[in-house]
Amino acid sequence: MADMNKRIDEPTGVETVGHEWDGIEELNNPLPRWWLWTFYACIAFAVGYVVVYPAIPGLHSATAGTLGWTSRGDLAKEMSAADASHAAVRAAIAATPIEQLATQPNLQRAAIDGGRAAFKVNCVQCHGAGAAGAKGYPNLNDDDLLWGGDIATIHQTLQDGVRQPNDDATRMSQMPAFGRDGILTAAQVQDVVSHVGVISGQEKPSKAATRGAVVFAANCAVCHGGGGEGNRLVGAPKLTDGIWLYGGDRAALTETVTNARYGVMPAWGARLDPVTVKMLATYVHSLGGGEKAAPAVVVPQAAAK
Repeated sequence: MADMNKRIDEPTGVETVGHEWDGIEELNNPLPRWWLWTFYACIAFAVGYVVVYPAIPGLHSATAGTLGWTSRGDLAKEMSAADASHAAVRAAIAATPIEQLATQPNLQRAAIDGGRAAFKVNCVQCHGAGAAGAKGYPNLNDDDLLWGGDIATIHQTLQDGVRQPNDDATRMSQMPAFGRDGILTAAQVQDVVSHVGVISGQEKPSKAATRGAVVFAANCAVCHGGGGEGNRLVGAPKLTDGIWLYGGDRAALTETVTNARYGVMPAWGARLDPVTVKMLATYVHSLGGGEKAAPAVVVPQAAAK
C-alpha cells in the first residue's frame, strides 16, 4: 500500500517513501555510502574487540579474550619494571644505616623522593598534603616533636606507631583523665588551666593560676616538667609555647585536663616494607623539624624512683 503512495516530491525532486502522517511525508534520502561502510566497519571492529579483549561482564569477571590481555596485568608489568629500575637504589638504602644516609647526598635525595611518594599515599589523610597537620594530628614541619626529632627516633616512631596494640615497642603514654576520674575537682581543673595559660603566655598571672601552680606541681610536673618544658621520654608535650595538638584555648585545655587525650598512629612497620619506612622517616626528617642528634632526655626523679 505504501509503494502505491510513492511519488516524486516536486520541490526537491526526491521520491517519497509512501508514508504520510497528518499531511507530513518522508523523503527517501538514503544514508551516504561512506557512512554505511563506516557503520559496518564499526560493527565488525566491535565484534573483533569482544573476541580478542575482555569485554562481556560476568558475575565475577569479564570474558578473558583470546589475547589474554588485562589492564591490571599491564599495570603489574609496568610496576614490576619500575621496581626493577629502583631495585639498586632501594638495596643501597636498605644497606645504609638511617643515621648515615646524610653522608651520601644522592642516596639521601632518593630516599626523600621515595618517602614523599609514600607520604602522599599513606599519611596525607591525617597530616595533610603539606604535612601541616590538623587538630589531633601533629604538624611535621616544626621542631615540636613529642617523641624526638632525630632521624633514628622518627624512624622508630613510624616503625612502631603510637599506642598500637600487639607492638611491644610502640610509643606509649597515657595522661590521666583528671576531671572525669575524680583526681581533681572542677575548680582545680580550672586552676591548672589558668596556670598553663600563664606559662604559655596566653594569660596574665592570677590567684587561680597561683593555686593551679601548686596543683600542677603535684599532678602534672612528673611528666610535663616543673616549668612545663615537656618530656620526650614519655611523649609529654611542651606547655610553654604556642604549639597545641588539640588546641590551647581554655575550652580545649579544660577538655584535655578533664578527659585526657589518646591519639594513635599506625605502626607502619607492620604495613609497609622496611625500605619504605626508612624513606618515610628520611622525608619527615627533611621537612624542617629534624634534628641532627637525639637530645639528652632527663628522667623525672619521681619516675626514676
